[in-house]
Amino acid sequence: MTAIRLTYRIETSGDIGRLAEKIASDQSTGTFVSVPGETADLKARCAARVVNIRMLEPHDRPAFPQGAVPGGVYSRADVDIDFPMEVIGTDIAALVTIAFGGVFSVRGLSGVRIVGLTLPPEFIRAHPGPAFGIAGSRRLTGVHGRPLIGSIIKPNLGLAPDDVAAVTRELVEAGVDFIKDDEKMMNPGYAPLADRVRAVMPVILDHEQRTGRKVMYAFGIASADPETMLRHHDIVADAGGNAAVIPINSVGYGGMSFLRKRSRLALHAHRSGWDMLTRHPDLGLDFNVYQTLWRLLGVDHFQINGIGAKYWEPDDSFIRSFHDCMTPLLDDSDRILPVVASGQWGGQAPETYARNGGSIDLLYLGGGGIMGHPGGPAAGVRAISQAWEAAVAHIPLEDYACDHRELAQAIEAFGATGAP
Repeated sequence: MTAIRLTYRIETSGDIGRLAEKIASDQSTGTFVSVPGETADLKARCAARVVNIRMLEPHDRPAFPQGAVPGGVYSRADVDIDFPMEVIGTDIAALVTIAFGGVFSVRGLSGVRIVGLTLPPEFIRAHPGPAFGIAGSRRLTGVHGRPLIGSIIKPNLGLAPDDVAAVTRELVEAGVDFIKDDEKMMNPGYAPLADRVRAVMPVILDHEQRTGRKVMYAFGIASADPETMLRHHDIVADAGGNAAVIPINSVGYGGMSFLRKRSRLALHAHRSGWDMLTRHPDLGLDFNVYQTLWRLLGVDHFQINGIGAKYWEPDDSFIRSFHDCMTPLLDDSDRILPVVASGQWGGQAPETYARNGGSIDLLYLGGGGIMGHPGGPAAGVRAISQAWEAAVAHIPLEDYACDHRELAQAIEAFGATGAP
């Protein structure tokens, strides 16, 4: 029987095997002894099944406040549970409700985290996946043989549409490949989306006509109302735009599915709110599980922080996320473009390149690292380009900076403190 496999990392002071079986039964057939119409054959066919239990090192946990969980040594294990496709089908809402939803309510668990998701090919093929991904994003921007370099228009700058267009002009003239609205920039009163599109797209299209290069600008089109989001999408696409930034947790699975089926744009996923789901190491879910669902729904780019990020996430976690994005679900066509972001300037390029396996299939996104460069945004773009040239050539940044002024300025400005 075809099955969907979930791996749960559980912690308990009780019996691991009993808790594993409880998770399987609660999430599939429930706890009723019998109900009208139920048969033993039906229950056996629909039941989730514990396949493997791999014991981990026990966890010496201090007592929780108010004694909610007493202190002591707790057993830990990774538990593989198979859910029949007959029960879940190919619907992501059904998968999340059945296999994710109730497990965190199971009594007796002091920790539970979803660390693995293995989907059969028929489940994967039932979803559209990315329309562009890595190859399509390179085709749209005309960038090959190096990372894409991008920057961000931040709402806290308070820029009016004409000011956004002026910054855009400076960035595209400096050779940037990608610009995005910050995820918080949707349809504010001081710079409505329609007005931003009217101001920015002539700059993008004029640059394309003069140079043959069309810089990708990802406008913030998100809304909790899918029809409003689609209207925003059409404003961008009809003006000649080719990308949109979507805070995926805010629009939800249904909103993304609705948009992807109608989209003409590359969809740039921002995971704002993701940290609520993963920051506690014994709760929530791993990024490899999370990103799989959004890839199936059709995102093309995924922001995943970076080396020396300004937030809490460790570098090792970023590297795992990078490889998750680059690992095919079925084949290379469904890989999505990893977006390296959060406090990035050229200084992190060598370690990023070394630790990601020497891949240049990425979008390197600098906000303060470009806008805060002492020589201005154009110099910031050139400094990051120079840093990546040095990284790929295995030349120390300080040596490369000797005859690359913008990189030298960036090192002087950011090198002492790391992230800008």
